[in-house]
Amino acid sequence: MEGAMETTENFCAQCARHQKTCCQTRQVYITLGDVKRIETYTGLSGFWEFRLPDDPEYLDQSDDPAWAEFVFRPDGSRRILRRQDDGACMFLGPAGCLLPLEIRPLVCRLYPYQYNEQGLMPELATGCPTHLLPPEKDLLAVLQLTPEDARRWHAQLYREIRLEKAPACASV
Repeated sequence: MEGAMETTENFCAQCARHQKTCCQTRQVYITLGDVKRIETYTGLSGFWEFRLPDDPEYLDQSDDPAWAEFVFRPDGSRRILRRQDDGACMFLGPAGCLLPLEIRPLVCRLYPYQYNEQGLMPELATGCPTHLLPPEKDLLAVLQLTPEDARRWHAQLYREIRLEKAPACASV
């Protein structure tokens, strides 16, 4: 196992050199707000689809009733970004995400925070290779993810998922 590295390289790029990243291994749920922001920025459509979770355990959202109620359709599918043939997010390029931070899906902006409707969890997701962090550096600091931004995006995410059941959204 390699030790921590002091470098100017983006931490997510370091991660990609050592393992498959969250952009390559996860289905990315997107809100209607995410769809609109991405469509406006890229001019693309058809970059999302409704799909069942890869892991059926994901359907158990007993710790987050709002997620269960508003994100999933009756058949258990939800809106996600399409993936490349290798499973990577369609917006993943050689240097990382092709979308600017404020255009990225809200769940991507929040990662590695874990959360439910009540708020952000104190423990982070375990997918990031923290052994690559420079000494005395914190993962959130290296990712430049401030608690203020995370709380703002979390609130926005739950506002947007509640729109999923709105009558105007039924056909999307």
